[in-house]
Amino acid sequence: MTADLDLDALSRERDRIRAAHLVDAAARPETRARGVHHLALLSGDVERTVRFYQDLLGFPLIDVFENRDYRGSTHFFFDIGHGNSLAFFDFPGLDLGPYAEVLGGLHHVALSVEPDAWAEVRARLTAAGIAHQIESETSLYFRDPDGARLELIAEPLGRMYGRTLG
Repeated sequence: MTADLDLDALSRERDRIRAAHLVDAAARPETRARGVHHLALLSGDVERTVRFYQDLLGFPLIDVFENRDYRGSTHFFFDIGHGNSLAFFDFPGLDLGPYAEVLGGLHHVALSVEPDAWAEVRARLTAAGIAHQIESETSLYFRDPDGARLELIAEPLGRMYGRTLG
């Protein structure tokens, strides 16, 4: 795929965007956001999703209630640290079809975990026969039961591959 791309031109375009829009940290205004309240994904089976996220990955289930927008639908949340949640909806009776990555859609969810937790999850994925891929010795990629791509990154928040973000 990359054989048809002009990588030098793409690099120059990133440099242009960086120069035009990236403000030096000392002059950058503070963000108006407080963090990720929740990121909402879809679940084809509530209990299967709970077993995966809580039992396999170690993210505690913190609430379950009916979705206000669709009667009979379950809205449920997992603690992903620092007051942030990963939320799910199921939509019984709707045929949503299989997960698909589409332009403007979800590519992956990256969650920071301690290195020991990273190693534990990697071992659990292997034991469960769940395919996974390791990149740069700190990123563990795999799919959840509904096909969403996840990344567990064994670096602190605000760092990626040894680089401080921002």
